[in-house]
Amino acid sequence: MKNILTLLMVSALGGIFTLGSYKLFLEDEKPVLVAQQNSNASFLPTSHTNALVSAEEKVDFTVAAENTVNAVVHVKNVTLSTGQFTMSDLFSGRSSERAQLGTGSGVIINSDGYIITNNHVIKNAHELSVTLNNNKTYTAKLIGADEKTDIALLKIEAEEALPFVTFADSDSVKIGEWVLAVGNPFNLTSTVTAGIISAKSRDLSGTNSQSFIQTDAAVNPGNSGGALVNTNGQLVGINTAITSQTGSYVGYSFAVPSNIARKVIEDIMEYGNVQNGILGIVGVPLPVDLKTAEANDIEFSSIENISEGIYIGSVVEDSGADRGGLLRGDIIKEIDDIKLSKFADLTGYLGSKRPDDVVNLKVSRDGDIKLIAVTLAKNTSFVMPLVGNIKNAKPADLKKYNATYGVKITDLNPQYMEYWRKNGIKEGCIITAINDIKVKDVEDVQRALKNQSYNEALRLEIINSYGDLERYNFR
Repeated sequence: MKNILTLLMVSALGGIFTLGSYKLFLEDEKPVLVAQQNSNASFLPTSHTNALVSAEEKVDFTVAAENTVNAVVHVKNVTLSTGQFTMSDLFSGRSSERAQLGTGSGVIINSDGYIITNNHVIKNAHELSVTLNNNKTYTAKLIGADEKTDIALLKIEAEEALPFVTFADSDSVKIGEWVLAVGNPFNLTSTVTAGIISAKSRDLSGTNSQSFIQTDAAVNPGNSGGALVNTNGQLVGINTAITSQTGSYVGYSFAVPSNIARKVIEDIMEYGNVQNGILGIVGVPLPVDLKTAEANDIEFSSIENISEGIYIGSVVEDSGADRGGLLRGDIIKEIDDIKLSKFADLTGYLGSKRPDDVVNLKVSRDGDIKLIAVTLAKNTSFVMPLVGNIKNAKPADLKKYNATYGVKITDLNPQYMEYWRKNGIKEGCIITAINDIKVKDVEDVQRALKNQSYNEALRLEIINSYGDLERYNFR
């Protein structure tokens, strides 16, 4: 055993001696490289700030928020509604009216106490009150409202000059731009949420009549009528709607662009109603499929590869478009250098214009580009409940029925067409009065219908196709 251990020790020493001799005398000398290990992790934690964004470039919402919360108010709307019958109602034979409270938000737009909000916030108001951010409460007066744009104007009488928000140019806001939504959701006061502009010219109606700014700033019930502001604290929109199956915010909200809201309230203050500048076309958004082309009598092969613009399906007689020289088949590509990729781009821009404003159109006609200036006209047509389409009557239209004033029926409501024709009412007949008020143009008709009480019957005077004056009552 001792001999074996001795042999192993001699073998090991011999191996060490041989390897050491090789390293010392035979192997080439090579430099030794020392690499310093990076102490940083190979991934970035979520709190890490990208080095491409300096501290000076970080978005600061604090100034915009501080300025805006003092100019956004809490609007309370007391309405009277007829509830279910009670025992006392049963014995009295009538239903009692009950007060219901609705709430929303509003934005002070000048130091004199003018406040902009949504029409649906103040609709059917019996009493209106406004609470400022300093908890002072005032009775509010309704100056005017526009149901189409969902904008209303209120006025309060305060003892001191009030803080207010200035308007920004909503046409110039960009997708991806930071915005703040300020309002009073769930009766909570002075709530600020942040997001970005997600999209522009959104139409939620499917009728090409709306043009909202879409944002992902959280908006909930009670935010309606509140401010959507940029990082400078300037008003870019009035928060109006959300799309939700639950009734609460799920990621998208929509605001009336400030250019439209500003134009509406300026019209209300100056004229008492909204002055709409009408282009005078029936447009078809592009691209279109074969079914849409056939429905609008369009030669599909001529436009099947055109994806952007507004195809003019028809031009309204005596409109600005007609006088400007627009033709059926023209494709509007731009308006005042604003590219039209969808119909809401056009309606949204026209919503900020008035009659007699001039717009410059870039039009494609048979492949050629033309620049055409169009003077917008007053609205001379209107869709009237029960009756159908009406428009301002020309002297020749009135003379035909021996009338001195009135509006002309151009298309009968399909639902009631059989009834009207049985009574001698057809296209071309003249409506002379609504609810005992003489009507000389479309604006008179709109005013008469607007001033009609909820429970009031609709009374019409119409000269029928035989030249006889007929009176109708509808409930």
